[in-house]
Amino acid sequence: MTAVTMYTTASCPFCVRAKALLQQRGVARIDEVRIDLDPEQRQHMMTVTGRRTVPQIFIGDTHVGGCDDLVALDQRGGLMPLLGGASA
Repeated sequence: MTAVTMYTTASCPFCVRAKALLQQRGVARIDEVRIDLDPEQRQHMMTVTGRRTVPQIFIGDTHVGGCDDLVALDQRGGLMPLLGGASA
């Protein structure tokens, strides 16, 4: 599967929901970048995505967006192909 990187914080329910969906779709490893622990990473996330909220999810080099964006992508049938798996 394609690598997944997620910018997160410790107490974010949307991060938990996004991780659960990715795990349901077979993602075994999510590289988490905790922006609550590293202000430089928060600034980097905002520069790269143009957004301030978490989660911010990347699948490979593709910025998916936040949790709602991930759910919408899955509902459209676009998540599994992006992950490198068969469509659900």
